[in-house]
Amino acid sequence: MGQRHILHCDCNCFYASVEMQEHPELRGKSIAVCGDPEARHGIVLTASYPAKRMGVKTGMPIWEAKQHCRDLIIVPASYGKYQKYSGYVREVFNDYTDQVESFGLDEAWLDITGSVGLFGSPVKIANEISVRIKRELGITVSIGVSFNKITAKLGSDYKKPDAITIIEPENYKEIVYPLPAGDLLYVGAATQRKLGNYGIRTIGQLAEMNPEVLKGWFGVMGYTLSAFARGLDQTPVAKQDAHSAIKSVGNSATTPRDLTTDEDVWLMLVLLSESVAMRMRDLGSKCNVVEIYVRDNELSGFTRRRKLDSPTNVSIEIARIAFDLFKRNYSWPKPLRSIGVRGADLCPADCAVQLGFFSNEEKREKLEHIDKAVDTLRQRYGYRSVQRAVVYTDPVLGGINAYDDHNIHPVGYFHTA
Repeated sequence: MGQRHILHCDCNCFYASVEMQEHPELRGKSIAVCGDPEARHGIVLTASYPAKRMGVKTGMPIWEAKQHCRDLIIVPASYGKYQKYSGYVREVFNDYTDQVESFGLDEAWLDITGSVGLFGSPVKIANEISVRIKRELGITVSIGVSFNKITAKLGSDYKKPDAITIIEPENYKEIVYPLPAGDLLYVGAATQRKLGNYGIRTIGQLAEMNPEVLKGWFGVMGYTLSAFARGLDQTPVAKQDAHSAIKSVGNSATTPRDLTTDEDVWLMLVLLSESVAMRMRDLGSKCNVVEIYVRDNELSGFTRRRKLDSPTNVSIEIARIAFDLFKRNYSWPKPLRSIGVRGADLCPADCAVQLGFFSNEEKREKLEHIDKAVDTLRQRYGYRSVQRAVVYTDPVLGGINAYDDHNIHPVGYFHTA
């Protein structure tokens, strides 16, 4: 098989760029697009480059951002507007390939292996895309040109804004090996700290580490990190509008107030698990893995997952598993700001199941029937027509509509290990 040609396109300061395009008077100024402070989402989502130069960072609370930049202009987020521009950017991509995989509203991978015969070299295609987006939409992109998805993303992050970086096998070690290990996709803050404790600070050091040692530190994810560091990623770019099997469904929420007790977490996990399970039932699927994600009020977080004995799409079962995962892995060093639940390794809802001696399939079937009845009532009379009693124990948290007001997203690119 010949070398693939992959682009990773990252719209620079996307939300802020859109706001400056829509409001020319903001151009060149220090602006920060933020969630609604009144709804407890008062953090910086994106900052313009003048604001970044003053120390304003994504995820920073508004009050702290203003300390770094006194003339900072706060702009409320407008997701409908960003989705519209994201669609426009996607239309440009589609002119060059139908293999486009989004990674959020502002990033996407493009497999242009089959396009070079029509449009010219990968660099020529990247240049055309860059020029068109700038001319047609008034925003800029940074593009990584490479031979796989992971390395292409390293390229788009390498130089910003409005830049094109080429990483090929010939210059891979020269460009990539000196980069911090934290620049590698899926090396989060906790993983980077753990690597640092073992003296691994660069991607090159990670690449040269024995994969078996990494496996001992990180489980099977260690093999993935090793492969990514050595440029061995073979993950395909999803084809546009392809109805490929959805591997997972998740939902997360930044809560209206900090979560400070197990009871708070249980309520949120019930709400999120209901929405995830309902989405799985819509898809005719069940999950074999339940995963949770938590982030504290200082924006540090972790993910934990559990393989199930048999697949499920029962809301309360998913919530209980998620809560047990939480209890086993968090001892309240800090309050929590956001939390998420995911059902992964999906299979058809009618797939054959190996029954265990201690499983209670009769009880599970009853719970499935109850969930389906609730789905029918909510579809007919609205989400709040049927609620669990726990929802009424806290009007603030219980007021969240986890199905309609938060992102319930099938995930095509998550942990591949």
